Amino acid sequence: MPHATAPAAPSASVSAAGPAVLRARGRAAKAARGVLAGLAGLALLAALAVPAAAAQAAPVQAAPVQAAPVQPAYARAAYAEAVQDRAAQDRAVQGRVVVVGVPGLQWSDLDEARTPALWKLAAQGSSASLSTRAVPPPDRGITCPAAGWLTVSAGQRAGTDGKGCLAPAVPRPGGEGATVPGWRDLVSHQAETGYNAQLGTLGQLVKDAGGKVAAVGPGAALAAADKSGNIAKYAPTLDALGDPAPYHLIVLEAADLADAWSRQPLDDYAVPIPLTAPARQAAVARADARIAALLAELPPGTTTLVAGLSDVTPNAHLHVAVATGPSPTGRPYPRGHLTATSTRQDALVTVTDLTATALHVLGVSPPREVVGRPWQPGAAAPATPAATVAGLADSDLASQVLREVRGPFFTVLVTLQLAFYAWAALALRRRRSVPAGDPPRQADAQQQADAPTRTHATAASTTDRPGGAEQAGRGGTEAGAENGTGGGGEGEDGAGGSALLRAVQVVAVLSGAIAVSTFLAQLVPWWTLPVPMVSVIVTILAIAGLVTAVAFGGPWRRHVMGPLTTVAAITSLALLLDVMTGSKLQVNAVTGYEPVTGGRFYGFSNIAFAVYSTGTILGLAGAGQWLLGRGVPRAVAVGACALYGMFAVFADGWPSWGADFGGVPAFVVGLAVFLILLSGRRVSVLRLLLVGAVGVAIVAALSVFDWLRPEAQRTHLGAFVQQVIDGQAWTVVARKFGAMIGVTVGNWSLTLLSLVALAFLFLVLARPSRYGAAALGQAYALAPALRAGLFGALTCAFVGFLMNDSGIAIPAMALTVAVPLTLAACVRALQLARPTPPGRSSGRAAPTPSEAGPRR
Repeated sequence: MPHATAPAAPSASVSAAGPAVLRARGRAAKAARGVLAGLAGLALLAALAVPAAAAQAAPVQAAPVQAAPVQPAYARAAYAEAVQDRAAQDRAVQGRVVVVGVPGLQWSDLDEARTPALWKLAAQGSSASLSTRAVPPPDRGITCPAAGWLTVSAGQRAGTDGKGCLAPAVPRPGGEGATVPGWRDLVSHQAETGYNAQLGTLGQLVKDAGGKVAAVGPGAALAAADKSGNIAKYAPTLDALGDPAPYHLIVLEAADLADAWSRQPLDDYAVPIPLTAPARQAAVARADARIAALLAELPPGTTTLVAGLSDVTPNAHLHVAVATGPSPTGRPYPRGHLTATSTRQDALVTVTDLTATALHVLGVSPPREVVGRPWQPGAAAPATPAATVAGLADSDLASQVLREVRGPFFTVLVTLQLAFYAWAALALRRRRSVPAGDPPRQADAQQQADAPTRTHATAASTTDRPGGAEQAGRGGTEAGAENGTGGGGEGEDGAGGSALLRAVQVVAVLSGAIAVSTFLAQLVPWWTLPVPMVSVIVTILAIAGLVTAVAFGGPWRRHVMGPLTTVAAITSLALLLDVMTGSKLQVNAVTGYEPVTGGRFYGFSNIAFAVYSTGTILGLAGAGQWLLGRGVPRAVAVGACALYGMFAVFADGWPSWGADFGGVPAFVVGLAVFLILLSGRRVSVLRLLLVGAVGVAIVAALSVFDWLRPEAQRTHLGAFVQQVIDGQAWTVVARKFGAMIGVTVGNWSLTLLSLVALAFLFLVLARPSRYGAAALGQAYALAPALRAGLFGALTCAFVGFLMNDSGIAIPAMALTVAVPLTLAACVRALQLARPTPPGRSSGRAAPTPSEAGPRR
């Protein structure tokens, strides 16, 4: 364990250094208490902001919002407030909404000649990619047509029982209306899905508000039925509907794609195989003709919402979403992209948003069970409809390529990491091998083995006073660690001159830069290049190479923590800026969001949090070591690190940025462990409990603050508070806990990577043995802040593992950053260590009394 090579006990250091150290320790203790007070103050400030937010939320009357080409955060908030005001002022149903569901419709299906009606809608209205994630059938990650329709009915993810994708049942007619067969079974099944969708919400709300509902087709009947499974007006075909003018809500099923798909042979999971390209094009053309016939009959002022609300392929896709006519604010949807506060991404909305949009357009306030948010105008679309369609089709292409490369990418990543650890261990073992010639005497060998311990003790006694780290380096094995000249001389035959060790250091820094490079790779459209798997790997390696070049491109490369600090700082700042500007780098990244699965669309994903928090803490450790090496008082260094650290925690939890619920407590605990160790104090159980309570208080305050905002503006932080109030929190917690266990148990490769990384850290780097060197102890001696940063990052990863549903993925990605960068620091420490040469052979020692014989 690293504790074995930790600095000497505080009592020894104090006795050696005298009153100056006592004063420094006092300042450091005050700084540590100030850190804890600052963290508590952050929670208090958030809590104090809650009443103010509540006071502002109630009386606000937003002015009508002009549709703008670009929708920044404040514009989205104003739009949401305008929607809420309109719903509050107009309780009765008003206007007319037509929901056109075309299960399986993708943007690549649209063609100006084959689908003129859909092409015209895309040219005139607002459009986006639609994430249709609902409750999938067993062992398949797709949304069946019936599940898509039921999700529209409930405004929450829903599904059907049984294997495969069953076609919606034909309703039983009764007068002008009809009843959905097996409705009670469908309702009861939702309690088993983990989402507890309330079927019939859409139709029931419109009915209760005095509106008239009509459904055309069996799938549309699932969406338009009330909570009893009844539809007031049901028509099997559009011709049987008659005049659409009397109805406030019309749901049309254009099931040509779904019907053609259902006639395909089934695979092993009872899911039909894909349609051929000609069959798909013919089905889309028939659906377009149905839509054209409906549009020709609609009265002016009708809002039309077109959605490809499910999959008709064995793999999940992004689908079509188009809106024309009056929006929820009363103003027409302009030509451009759609967005919603549920995704915070331009040109991306969800199928649950479809329910909320229809209700808001009709002036009906959706209940909390409807988790979606209304579609609203987003950024401007490209100049031509063809460019708009092509761009949205490219988004689906990216999602498909991501699905194909993500699994193999992680396999390659884990394999290379394991191979690298094995190679590094052999390199360190070779460094400890004895040169050719006469072997050193046992006493000389013992002296060399004890040298790191003596150096470490020296560093421990000197780094407790201002400038001590620099003095320790210059007085022991780190001769010139601060001025760039290693004690061993990098051209000599010792450790400093080992080309193998230099190669290990470069590869270690490159490996530590891989994680952030997976996000920066989104700056390049790698999914459009030939051979996507090769393209993404080459792109990531190229960006990691650039980061590595920066890490070794300046005088900081001579410091033990120089390359580590550079890579960690780039990691922290890149992800911080990304989350502050909309999380664009995380969408469709191999380690980021998958819009197709719809797990998360904004803020920090769990893997991004692991990379961000690890980079932040290690970067602060490097900054703290640099400040201490420049003679900055320890209290000032701790305070400076705490300032950025608390801002990083704030960015992680703030609803408009990171919106990370489980990450905040983990980040607070890890940051506090780092700051306490940096201040020279010990980490006690009481301090950990106190810090953990502060972390929980911070995330609770941020969640309540988010909950007090208008419902349309809330993130999942505020939604969880409402779930606690409604008694649904345990359902969410149980679902996430099950996901955490499933990921940890099921993803054996990441579990193996985590175990090997920890073994390499504590069995190879941390203690001398046949297979390693005490490199970590030497690095601790030359850069004591490394120990604080490493333990803070590991603590954050462990707590994050317990707090989030990604399970082992969080520590695995944290270790992917922390261990290679720590290895790079250890290699630099070995390079700066002057080897102890074998002593000169001496003459035979005097004989012992037993050898000399009895005294005469």
